[in-house]
Amino acid sequence: MKENSGDNRTALAVVFGADAGIGVQAREVLAPRADQVLVQVAAAGCNRADLLQRDGRYPAPAGVPSDIPGLEFSGTVVQVGELAHGLRVGDRVMGIYGGGAQAQYLLVPESICVPVPEGLDVVDAGALPEAFFTAYEALVEQGGLRRGARVLVNAVGSGVGTALVQLARALGAQVYGTTRTQAKLEQCEALGLSGGLVVEEGESPATTRERLVALAGGEFDLAVDLLGGSHLSLLLAALAPQGTVVSLGFIAAQQASLDLATIIARRLRVVGTSLRGRPNHEKAVLARRITRDLLPLFASGELRPVVDRRFPLEEAAAAYARMEESRNFGKILLLPGAPVEGKSHDETARGR
Repeated sequence: MKENSGDNRTALAVVFGADAGIGVQAREVLAPRADQVLVQVAAAGCNRADLLQRDGRYPAPAGVPSDIPGLEFSGTVVQVGELAHGLRVGDRVMGIYGGGAQAQYLLVPESICVPVPEGLDVVDAGALPEAFFTAYEALVEQGGLRRGARVLVNAVGSGVGTALVQLARALGAQVYGTTRTQAKLEQCEALGLSGGLVVEEGESPATTRERLVALAGGEFDLAVDLLGGSHLSLLLAALAPQGTVVSLGFIAAQQASLDLATIIARRLRVVGTSLRGRPNHEKAVLARRITRDLLPLFASGELRPVVDRRFPLEEAAAAYARMEESRNFGKILLLPGAPVEGKSHDETARGR
């Protein structure tokens, strides 16, 4: 999307201002070219990464708007480029992109789109991509999850946390977690969490580690860190020999102090990964694997997106405030709503 150039092909988008403010502006909607498709967005998830971008700590990758947030989307294809060969106008799709999804329309490569599973509401599907694609990448692609393994997740009540719980359980693992409140812990147990802890204010990492290992009946084979800083060190200390920590975020702190002697002696692995900045051909490979491995689990009901609240696009500031205060359980969605017919995209949109 470009800034409004004065024609009628405009749509609304969330915009981060220079003063870290959050507003909504009209932007020009471009027609798809080559293998691109234009998606009318039904829902776009809010993520902590968006807040980091707003604060200047996580710049948008090249080729996407630097001031329009939104890493995930669901919606309906309304126009296709001349080289798009798999999608048709009217197809329901979802996916992860580098940014710009919190808008009424989003232009993306066809190859990164994943079909919305049958029986799943297209709006609810907006809570699926970032959480479940990331969970799949962490547990399967990077973590090498094995049936019967013990898995530990911090911030287990977050959007990605709820996906990690469900997917680890569906793949035959025992999954444990930590969170800030008893209410979130109980909600995670309803999703399949084997057990969890509310970490007490001021509790020492050594005490937390002992409580976690006692709870699980042993050390952990795989841990997923969503927070960074000292939380990464705690997860490493709770690993069994040859265990793995997959690092996904640094909300708490970008720097961590690690005990290299323990890592070496116990043959531990620390793996960092993210999806946003990857080239589109890598996102396309992941999209095919997600379609093959995860969509059947949604169709069977083993997996489901967890939606905390839905906000209209114009209330983006309130949506982000809720997330920043950690009041959400699961994903917060922004619903762009449909623009006035004929004002936002080329009416000659081509079907196949």
